[in-house]
Amino acid sequence: MSTSEPSQPNKTPRVFRQLLANTLMTGVTGTFLWFALTFWVYLETRSVVATGVIGGAFSISSAVLGPFFGTYVDRHRKHTAFLLTTAISITCFLVATTVFVAVDSAQLLRLTSPWFWVLALSTLLGSVAGQMRGIVLSTCVTLLVPDSQRDKANGMVGTVTGVTFAITSVFSGLVIGSVGMGWAYYGALVLTAVALAHMVTISIDEPEPQPAEAGPDRPWAVDVRGAVDAIRAVPGLRMLILLAACNNLLAGVFMSLMDAYGLELVSVEAWGLLWGFISLAFIAGGVLVARYGVGSIPLRAVVAGNLVNWIICSVFAIRSSIVLLAVGMVVWLSLIPVIEAAEQTILQRAIPYERQGRVFGFAQLVENAASPLTAFLMAPLAESVFMPFMTDGHGARWIGDWFGTGPDRGIALMFTVAGILGVAATVRAWTSRSYRRLAPATALADAQPAPAGPLADCAA
Repeated sequence: MSTSEPSQPNKTPRVFRQLLANTLMTGVTGTFLWFALTFWVYLETRSVVATGVIGGAFSISSAVLGPFFGTYVDRHRKHTAFLLTTAISITCFLVATTVFVAVDSAQLLRLTSPWFWVLALSTLLGSVAGQMRGIVLSTCVTLLVPDSQRDKANGMVGTVTGVTFAITSVFSGLVIGSVGMGWAYYGALVLTAVALAHMVTISIDEPEPQPAEAGPDRPWAVDVRGAVDAIRAVPGLRMLILLAACNNLLAGVFMSLMDAYGLELVSVEAWGLLWGFISLAFIAGGVLVARYGVGSIPLRAVVAGNLVNWIICSVFAIRSSIVLLAVGMVVWLSLIPVIEAAEQTILQRAIPYERQGRVFGFAQLVENAASPLTAFLMAPLAESVFMPFMTDGHGARWIGDWFGTGPDRGIALMFTVAGILGVAATVRAWTSRSYRRLAPATALADAQPAPAGPLADCAA
């Protein structure tokens, strides 16, 4: 499969290391602040609906802005895109910090108060801006890393994501439980400023961006048609994107309800520490991919990983146990970097470099579009249907003897149902004609371990 490949600069190891370090700093600030806000709002209001809306807003914003981000990345220098996303984040965090300091907490915690939404939306936009960083970093893997080692480079990106997740999980819970939300905003501002200053010092040797092809069907700001044309040109690629969309649709159940479920079992400090511990599985998964890659057929890794994950989701909430929850999430998180690295490798091999930003952005739109709908619907559905159903309703009488009763078991039942649907969707994709066409077309050219090269230097 032919793609337009940029030349590989000689400074690849150093530049790639710098980009990963900068991504770690900005990832910590954005994820940390969003985790902290979610914890703070739930603990102060005890509203599952409020946390569900906050979680859903993140995904819907990421989905809507994905094509804009992707088009911008393709039509501007990658260094410029990195600077822009960091500058947007620090501006939004500054607005949120100002609101938090200036407005009384009683007003901030009323969902009917405009100040609550100013605080939430400014924090949201600052965090969502980091989604453009993910798109530009994926295109930089194509720019800076040889084809035979890109799956391992994607694993290194996954490792950084895991480290980010572990750090933010621990410190967001500790900060909210110990010193309060204000310190979360102060710390995010400082770290984002450091990241912006660091990015200014990085130099990326890159070709001139492709000129914009503006017109009535292909506006300058967002080129969805260019992404769709590139996807259509690869037989079976739509199946991969639709599978990811289906997974995110079902994952919306977990996104909107996981914090509420976990915080019913343990304290916020314990919940944050637990996520920090189980996030080590995400790091381990990324390290393994960085060392061994994703195999000769990346699509097989995607489908197999999804199948195992949904089976786990079908059973980890069978009992109201923090141990079962932790074990299930360890398996889940260890496979996420494998799945994501394989997906990124497929797109990097199948799509020309000049259009990769738009395709990554469009994939972000399709994959995330359904998740907010699930999150917005599932939180009210949990409070009004499933939680009463398993507390004193028919569910408690039918399966309560072995499944357990209470509000938390209503949430657990939703997790189990989502897992079963995920298994069915993954099996359908694995047996499809699209899988049989895409798998060999995007197979790695060399199934043997790649020789030492620039990426080995990066990992050292």
